[in-house]
Amino acid sequence: MSDLILANATLVLPREVIRGSLVIEDGHIARIDEGASIPEGATDCGGDLVMPGLIELHTDNLERHIEPRPKVNWPHSAAIIAHDAELASVGITTVFDALRVGSIGVSGSSRTDYHEYARALASEILGMRDAGGLRISHYLHLRAETCSETLIEELAKFGPEDRVGIVSLMDHTPGERQFRDLSKLRDYVCGKHGLSDAAFDDHVASQIALKERLGAHHLEAAIAAAGRYGAVLASHDDTTAEQVAQSAAQGVHFAEFPTTREAAEACRAQGIAVMMGAPNLIRGGSHSGNVAAHELAEADLLDIVSSDYVPSALLSAALLLGDLWDDLARGIATVTAAPADAVGLEDRGRLEPGKRADVIRVHRFNGSGALRGTWVKGERVG
Repeated sequence: MSDLILANATLVLPREVIRGSLVIEDGHIARIDEGASIPEGATDCGGDLVMPGLIELHTDNLERHIEPRPKVNWPHSAAIIAHDAELASVGITTVFDALRVGSIGVSGSSRTDYHEYARALASEILGMRDAGGLRISHYLHLRAETCSETLIEELAKFGPEDRVGIVSLMDHTPGERQFRDLSKLRDYVCGKHGLSDAAFDDHVASQIALKERLGAHHLEAAIAAAGRYGAVLASHDDTTAEQVAQSAAQGVHFAEFPTTREAAEACRAQGIAVMMGAPNLIRGGSHSGNVAAHELAEADLLDIVSSDYVPSALLSAALLLGDLWDDLARGIATVTAAPADAVGLEDRGRLEPGKRADVIRVHRFNGSGALRGTWVKGERVG
C-alpha cells in the first residue's frame, strides 16, 4: 500500500480547523504537520478541506437501487455495487445498511414487496465485502418492525458474525409516533398503495390489533437479539418524554429522528444522542410535519446527522451546520466522530494519528462542497 501526503490542506480536526498536511502510511494516519508547505511527492490540496470520511448510520439508499421503479427488481449484486459506488462518490466511507426485519403487509394493497428479504440480502452484501468487491466499509443496521408477524423468526437468522452494528426499535402503529396524525398516514399509505378509504380503515385496525397481540413480546425479542449480536440499540420516532424514558431503560444509545422538541430535550436529559435527517435540515423542515432539524440544531439538541434517503445530503448538511454554528469542526463531527462514538467505532471518525485513513477532500463552492477525493484505509476509492 503506497503512502500518501495531502498537503496545504484545511484540516478539519476534532475541535479545530488548521492549515497543514496529513501523512498517511500503511492505511492509517501517521502524523499531522501544521503549515502550508508542500513536501516532495505530496498532493497539493490548494487549501481544500480534508476531513474524516463520513459515517452513515441509517440509509434507505440500497432499496432504491434494488427497486428502481415500482415492481422492477434489479439484480442484487449490481444494485449493491452501484449503492456502494454512490456512497463513495459523496464521501461516505462507512455505512450501516438499513434492512427491515419483520414482514409486514398492507391490507388491500397489491404490493408484494413487504416479504422477508433481510437475511438473503445481508448475505449478499457480506459476501461481496469478503470478496473485496466493495469500495467502502459496510455494516448492517437491522430495523426491527415490532408491529409485524415474523420478527422473531427473522432475527433468529442473524448472529454475532454478521456485522450487525445497530438494531433499531421500529413501531409504525397507526396513531403513534411518526404517524400520530392519521390524516398524514392516510395520505402516505393511500398514495403509496392505492388504497380506498375503507381499505385504509381496515389496515389501521389490523395494525393496532397486531401491536396489542405481539408488540411487547417483539420489543423484548429485538432488545435481546441486539445483545446477542453485540449491536447497539436505537430508538425510532420517539415523540414524548415517556417514550424517551422507555428508550433509556431499554439501553438505547441514540434516537433516530425524534418527532418533537419535547422528545429531543428528553434525550438530552437522558444522555441519548439525537440523530436527525439531512433532508429535513436542508429542506428547512420535515416532510411529515414533525420537528424541524434546524430548530433542534439552534437549540443545541442535535448530535448526529443521517442522509436517510439522499446520500449526497450528508456532506451538505454537515457544512450547513458548520455555518449555522460558526464552527466547522463541530458541524463535521455530526457526520464523523459523533456517529462513530454512537456505535463504538473507535478506529475512525477523527483525523488523529493511529486512526484509519478514511479521508475525504472537499472543495467549497459558496455554501456547498464538491468532493475531490475519497480514500478508505489510504486507498483511493472515489
